[in-house]
Amino acid sequence: MTDDEMAAAIGLLAGVHRGADLIEALNATPSSVAQAHGIQDSVAAALGEAAGAFKANAPSGGPNVRGLIYASRIFESPARIAANDPSHNGVEGEIAFRFLRDLPAQEEDYSRAEVVQAVSAMAAIEIVSGRYRQPKLRPALEQLADCLMNGALIRGPELTNWRPLDIANLRVKAWVNGEQVLQQIGGHPIGDPVGVAVALVNMLRQQDGIKAGQIVTTGSCTGIRFLQPGDRFEVEFEDLGAVEVLFVA
Repeated sequence: MTDDEMAAAIGLLAGVHRGADLIEALNATPSSVAQAHGIQDSVAAALGEAAGAFKANAPSGGPNVRGLIYASRIFESPARIAANDPSHNGVEGEIAFRFLRDLPAQEEDYSRAEVVQAVSAMAAIEIVSGRYRQPKLRPALEQLADCLMNGALIRGPELTNWRPLDIANLRVKAWVNGEQVLQQIGGHPIGDPVGVAVALVNMLRQQDGIKAGQIVTTGSCTGIRFLQPGDRFEVEFEDLGAVEVLFVA
């Protein structure tokens, strides 16, 4: 992707955020993870949006990636969101962490222990929604350029004394419109929510670092479901907390 193609891609994605129709695809596919991250950051700057949170992935054998979540798209549970904003109404129950202090840029990686001591924990729902008409059909780097298909984040109450919990193996339950649709132990994509938080910190310590108050959500423990207007989704992580969202018709 050339500089001109990157500028065009930024314009396309920013346009959808401003109210233009969903797009079929970018004008060109980003050439690298770094370029896709750069598109995310440039779209946020063009919109005047602050980074309130990040979704992060740290797949085994693959590159670590992150998706910006705008501060304006973070909501307290129980949340009510218009069913057409975002467009796709995907929901995932996740474990998230909020940073209690800055972790500024530095040359060396932060240790797991440093990250653990810097965060509180909470249950969260990620709203999955892209700026493409069919987001899952786009190449991975196009999805990454579009903030990994994030539409919003619903945050539950914080727990500061979470460290005694077996955070990767909590019992998780989920309901749609009051009907239980899931009950299991764990289910995190890599079995290590804290490891994802550490990966995010060490991606960002090469840039501006983490700011106190920002959140990292660490990957779906419930799979993804696509809901309809009027649907309610609730998730509870035993000993951590519960969170819910209603898509208002």
